[in-house]
Amino acid sequence: MLTLARRRPLSLISLSRTLATEPIPYSSSNEPPPPSPSPPRQRTQFSPSPRPADVKQRNTNALPSLPPTFGQNQVLAVPQSKRALLESIVAQFEAPIRYAFAYGSGVFEQDSEKQEGLEQKPMLDFIFAVNHPAHWHSINLSQHPSHYAFHNRLFGSDFVTRIQRISPGVWFNAYVPMNGVTIKYGVTTLDNLCSDLLSWRSLYLAGRMHKPIRIIKDDARVRLTQQVNLTSALRTALLTLPEEFEERDLFERISGISYGGDPRMWLPAENRAKIRNIVSTQSPQFRELYRRLAVGLPGVHWPMHSSAIKQDMSPTARSNHLRKLPSRLLGGVNERYSVASSHASREADESAYYLQMAGYPDLSSYIEGELKNIVRGPATSQSIKGIISAGLGQSIRYSASKVGKWWRGGP
Repeated sequence: MLTLARRRPLSLISLSRTLATEPIPYSSSNEPPPPSPSPPRQRTQFSPSPRPADVKQRNTNALPSLPPTFGQNQVLAVPQSKRALLESIVAQFEAPIRYAFAYGSGVFEQDSEKQEGLEQKPMLDFIFAVNHPAHWHSINLSQHPSHYAFHNRLFGSDFVTRIQRISPGVWFNAYVPMNGVTIKYGVTTLDNLCSDLLSWRSLYLAGRMHKPIRIIKDDARVRLTQQVNLTSALRTALLTLPEEFEERDLFERISGISYGGDPRMWLPAENRAKIRNIVSTQSPQFRELYRRLAVGLPGVHWPMHSSAIKQDMSPTARSNHLRKLPSRLLGGVNERYSVASSHASREADESAYYLQMAGYPDLSSYIEGELKNIVRGPATSQSIKGIISAGLGQSIRYSASKVGKWWRGGP
């Protein structure tokens, strides 16, 4: 497997000296440090930090690892009982998982749950990043055949892997009973995950990771690329916000990045108040994710005990954000700008080109339009893939639950 540095050279590599592939544990200011490493590490359900990937999976040519404190903002605390449940579920899978996280209302409560007083607990959502999907599904089909619809068991792991590869590169098993709860888990490759975090080629995985997640198995390569993803979300939001705004505006803008072009948001298939509900109860987690990154950007002023944020709106400051947008987004914005503007080409003077674009009055609408364009295709493709992966019966069941959320969400 090619390392990420071979796939796409990055200036950010100089920040960490290397893009490591060897998974190592975090330290977090929110949670106590893990036990002393002198005895062999046991797979305990109550490990305070995300578990590293299995030592057997390590790349023998792994480069030096990241500093242990790098990306500590990504480790978000959850109650001990919830942490134990999440870790115990992931530990049951015999197929090797390189990186795993849980997300959604089953992990971090959303405002709608309080208001509706739902007796049924929400489904727990997971994403597993693996090295070899065909091998992974082969093992998982043997261990957990009931997780797959009958036709997928019949066609086998090669068929499942071919369907998984279709954009955005994720396979889901839904309505799986485990440890007394119902879960849904998506399987992707580590390369596909890191590629989306860096380039936003589909925003399907990167968009989920813009919002609070609970890391269960950690990997240094993902930790680095996730930090890039979070910073990209900040820069994108800042370019579409005014000079002064509230932190809630920032969090809602970031949460909405991956929803703009999603057909479920305008079809009766998703809660129309989803973004508002996420931010209402998860503001502390959003603040932990983004505040330290934001104050490290030039021209951003966000006092420690204030929700008010100010940013430098000069063309120089905005062009600095603009030039560092993910390649897929920046390429689309460049195309829209070149069609609408008669300014000098980027090849003639790149610095002047981005300074002019940064001051263009329609820049915000170009960014929002291109985000919708990125999301639309992969989100639609994944919805269609869901019929194949889950089967018609489960697809109808899942769609019915989404219609209910859409109806309750209001206009």
